[in-house]
Amino acid sequence: QVQVVESGGGSVQSGGSLRLSCVVSRSVYPRYRMAWFRQTPEKEREGVAAIDNGRTNYADPVKGRFTISQDKNTLFLQMNNLKPEDTAIYYCAADPRYTGKEPSLGRSTYTYWGQGTQVTVSS
Repeated sequence: QVQVVESGGGSVQSGGSLRLSCVVSRSVYPRYRMAWFRQTPEKEREGVAAIDNGRTNYADPVKGRFTISQDKNTLFLQMNNLKPEDTAIYYCAADPRYTGKEPSLGRSTYTYWGQGTQVTVSS
């Protein structure tokens, strides 16, 4: 059973930085497309950033502030200049299927999910 585990969440003041990590273990596939999503009680889970074979894709609200990177089955999200509206539970997602398209920010395109890590940004 593939496992996805996030770490690195926490509390920070506006303008601060955090780095999230995610590890895919018990892997049965040679590689994964991976992405970060986030969710608040008021909004549905939304895609933040995705990476596939070195190509990246970012949601407009985080462009220029967040950077996604991947090292084999480990995923990272460097978050700089954080804002209160970035407060959410952040989820890591992975999928072994090759699409040949731009890295997807759609929830339905990912099979394996972590339990989430809380990020809180205070003003």
